[in-house]
Amino acid sequence: MVATSDAKLHQLDVLRNGLPNLCGWESEIRAIAHHTDPIFLPTTPFRLDEITAGFACALHMHQPSVPAGWEGAMISNLQYMFEHPNDGDNHNAETFAWCYKRMGDFIPELVQSGCQPRIMLDYSGNLLWGFVQMQRDDILNNLKRLACDPQYQPYVEWLGTMWSHAVVPSTPIPDIKLHIQAWQHFFAAIFGTDALRRVKGFSPPEMHLPNHPDTLYEYIKALKECGYRWLLVQEHSVEQLDGSGLAQDNKYLPNQLVARNSKGETTSITALIKTQGSDTKLVAQMQPYHEAKSRGQQSLGDRTVPGCVTQIADGENGGVMMNEYPRDFFTPWYDIKTNGRGTTGVVGLNGTEYIELLEAAGITPDSYPVCQAVGQHKIWQRVNPDNATPEAVERAIAELNQSDPHFHMEGASWTNSISWVRGYENVLEPMKQLSAQFHAKYDPLVADNPQVTQRPDYLEALLYNLLLQTSCFRYWGQGMWTDYAREIYRRGEAILQTSYIS
Repeated sequence: MVATSDAKLHQLDVLRNGLPNLCGWESEIRAIAHHTDPIFLPTTPFRLDEITAGFACALHMHQPSVPAGWEGAMISNLQYMFEHPNDGDNHNAETFAWCYKRMGDFIPELVQSGCQPRIMLDYSGNLLWGFVQMQRDDILNNLKRLACDPQYQPYVEWLGTMWSHAVVPSTPIPDIKLHIQAWQHFFAAIFGTDALRRVKGFSPPEMHLPNHPDTLYEYIKALKECGYRWLLVQEHSVEQLDGSGLAQDNKYLPNQLVARNSKGETTSITALIKTQGSDTKLVAQMQPYHEAKSRGQQSLGDRTVPGCVTQIADGENGGVMMNEYPRDFFTPWYDIKTNGRGTTGVVGLNGTEYIELLEAAGITPDSYPVCQAVGQHKIWQRVNPDNATPEAVERAIAELNQSDPHFHMEGASWTNSISWVRGYENVLEPMKQLSAQFHAKYDPLVADNPQVTQRPDYLEALLYNLLLQTSCFRYWGQGMWTDYAREIYRRGEAILQTSYIS
């Protein structure tokens, strides 16, 4: 690993002391990621005035890390599936592995056929670590082809995410930025800093958007500090400033997501709106392409521009994704090519590419429709935003919780059928405790000497703190998964109670 004083980072080690490289070069990573250079604009063949409508598809990939290996070692759940093929659906392990690597074959095939494919990829840090642990170079090399080979960079956009698949609303606020930075560290270690420079969009686990004013404010603030330009959000997780749902056409345009905290401070970030639920059929059968064919250009301020139908789904779960997607993914690209309009009419776009095309045409974020997290209108009806205080906001939230059965501050995800809080106090309380212990020990040390984040004890403590926040320990129910969480808590607490000896 070589680092220079002018914030250039040549190559990070993928592993340090056998653990994923998640920290230690925060200022260098920030300098790499925090820029405004165009990513897709220099290579895109598209002209905004020649596009009728666009469509953008993203694939979300994740497997949790679990203490289920030899002598309780942390391993990927994918590895556990391979080692226990007779449990449940574990016989699908190799199919899952194929799903994780197949874009590295699909995209080159389409490009070599003269097509203009587009895909956005969201891989959790846990999953990438699992590939390293399992020595699945076949998967990693396919992904490196897409992340590192200039021939394929115009077609593939990598999206950042939380390292350990933590849902943001129930993540301790001081850890939100740590997850974001940890993913950036590990992605740069595997794929290089040039690949990290091109990561400008962020895909939140479970499409979960916090709606507590302070959590949302710190989330967006952290994203911007880490160099992100836009965030993918679910349409029913946001509202217009008057509390109504998004206007129909606005769902196909970038929005400006505004966050105001309990002190009245505001920040904002561009949001691309995911327009449907989490049904994988929508992406597996390329529904966004077919919807885009029914749309024309639309108004944005005093301009007429193409909208973009944006969708994301799990990239490996379910029969349609495993079996139908490999067939249906190819069809639109050949259709677009053979109709003689490969770069005009309805075209595939990546998120940053779409935003850059708009901004190159002189359309600034100030022109975008404005939205906020769902439920916040009710708070600002009770609290004057210009005179907001934490006490007034918390009082308003408490009153609304008592009087309004439809109001909550748990955030909103892509299904809204699952609470990430209710019924999981046995995971959430230890999670909060471990986070509090981590920050009580290390925050003063890091404030005094930022290089403390390069210490092996800091890395190990950070790893367990982030691992405990993985959503799967709640999403997959009580029992084995909550037992995993208790074991991760025990290990993290033990590390924090150990004195560091250099």
